[in-house]
Amino acid sequence: MTEARAARGRPAWTLQTRLMVTVIGIVSVILVIVAVATSAILGQVLETRLSEQLRSTMDRVKIAGGPGGAFEGPDVNAKTILESSPQQAGFLLIVKPFLTPASGAFVADDLTVTALTDEQLQALADGLDGPGPTTVEIDGVGSYVVLADAIDNTVAVVGLARTEVQQTIARMLTTIGLLTAGGLLVLAAATAFVIRVGLRPLRSVADTATRVASVPMDQGAVSISARVPADQADDRTEIGQVGAALNTLLDHVDASLDARQRNEERMRRFVADASHELRTPLASIRGYSELSLRALRRAEGPVFEGSESALERIQAQSIRMTRLVEDLLLLARLDEGQDLVYGSVDLTQLALEAVGDARPAGPDHSWRVEVSDEPVVLAGDAARLHQVVANLLANARIHTPAGTEVTVRVFRDGADAVLTVHDDGPGVDPAVQADLFERFARGDRSRARQTGGTGLGLSIAKAIVTAHHGTIEVDSAPGDTTFTLRLPARPHAPVVP
Repeated sequence: MTEARAARGRPAWTLQTRLMVTVIGIVSVILVIVAVATSAILGQVLETRLSEQLRSTMDRVKIAGGPGGAFEGPDVNAKTILESSPQQAGFLLIVKPFLTPASGAFVADDLTVTALTDEQLQALADGLDGPGPTTVEIDGVGSYVVLADAIDNTVAVVGLARTEVQQTIARMLTTIGLLTAGGLLVLAAATAFVIRVGLRPLRSVADTATRVASVPMDQGAVSISARVPADQADDRTEIGQVGAALNTLLDHVDASLDARQRNEERMRRFVADASHELRTPLASIRGYSELSLRALRRAEGPVFEGSESALERIQAQSIRMTRLVEDLLLLARLDEGQDLVYGSVDLTQLALEAVGDARPAGPDHSWRVEVSDEPVVLAGDAARLHQVVANLLANARIHTPAGTEVTVRVFRDGADAVLTVHDDGPGVDPAVQADLFERFARGDRSRARQTGGTGLGLSIAKAIVTAHHGTIEVDSAPGDTTFTLRLPARPHAPVVP
């Protein structure tokens, strides 16, 4: 669970971002490796060339400093030798005659000859390693490749500056870096374009799925017209196959929803027809039971024991069945958008009348009404809205114990007319609260049923409110249960008497 929360907390990378980072990262690593390898090879070639040039220079120095040359005489000095025979910039010479201190000098970039100090000479002597060319760093002078050799009684050290090699490698690395950066930018742009074009069908699939998800499918006739465009559902490509599969799925869902709607319409027609057909025999049963009960009560002779009780039970059950049939017929008509007669409804007056009717039915309850001075008027069916409020009050009366306080409030909230029914009873079981407005739903067992209801009262209330384009909700806790009815109000509408 902790890992899942941590994963949700991390920023999500899109597929395009991951692909671009992967491609550009791999190419960058390859280019860096190529640049390092190229620089190493080029540096080795240049160093080898410089070493060969150094050997050639040493050969010329040997010829120039041989017998009768510049290295003979009592005062052999490297600076004097370089000044008498000008050399290229970066040339370094150190001479150490037998029994005479060493001297050294180098040719600067401006072709001036500068003598080396004793510390520089010592640093160079410490850096010599073996008979072959050696790379040394001389403070204040730079990096040199030097070669030592003996000429008669004199040790000569010749060096060439590595400046040109270093500059060449630096220029090459700079060029490679700039070309790499430019190439990566071009690669990023090209990769982004190709990925965007390639993922266009997938985005079309996501857009289609989003449009389908916004379509209400819980009730009524539903038609899913959104489809992935044909050019984005080419089953010859992997992503196109996803679009084609989604279109096939949507076709199947659309057909299933049509079949479901037809079945629901057939069921509604069946319920309506059955309810209509049952009204006549139920009315006959009720009428005959009443006639028989009256005749039995007027009879003077002996009667069969229990006949009156049986007829009373038949009458009670016929009345209950008639109520159930009437409720089913009303629900069927409301589902078909029928049985509503619109007019101007004063919700304040309607609440007062409903509470006035509820008081005699629930004398052991405390009834309160809280309304504003201004009437709350809306457009609707007054009889059906009265039935909604009566059902809510009956629900509060039946499912709460004696002494419960029931409060009805009516007020306006913006463009809505709001009516609430609050009681301080035991509350509704949270397990059934979500299904409380379903047909034949039963409330919390802790709410004792005092009468044999049909279980359709709240579902009828919801159907009537929905037909008025309103909402009805319940918020319940022990000691605090509130049913909230919210309907579109008519602003500043006069009360029609």
